[in-house]
Amino acid sequence: MKNKAVDYYINKGYSCSESVVMAAIDAGLCDRSLLPCATAFSGGMSSGCLCGAVAGAQLVIGYNYGKNNSKGNEVEARLKAANMVEEFKKRHKVTCCKVLTAGLEGTERKQHCCNMVGDSAEILEELVKVNINA
Repeated sequence: MKNKAVDYYINKGYSCSESVVMAAIDAGLCDRSLLPCATAFSGGMSSGCLCGAVAGAQLVIGYNYGKNNSKGNEVEARLKAANMVEEFKKRHKVTCCKVLTAGLEGTERKQHCCNMVGDSAEILEELVKVNINA
């Protein structure tokens, strides 16, 4: 998933959040109908707050484990969401888009964000695929 997410981000015109969701769609973790929801989470929800790649991963977690879902429950969804953030912070210290990209613009920013996109997809795959394949 990691490589696919980065490819969607760098080469196919998808945003950070959309790229993570597209990789999840390709992996069979969610339905294509989730993709439009991811658009609003790009660029820190267009405000610079939560990293869009993290937000995209959280959408997929909710899709798989949210309320009224046969794969999980609210407690499991929240636990996986917390684990997503915890692991991302281990790798990048923060989840704030403004902090993660401070001082970066254009191509340099896009290249830097590949790390967040790839790591978010990788963490998501670890958290979700294990239970789905079990």
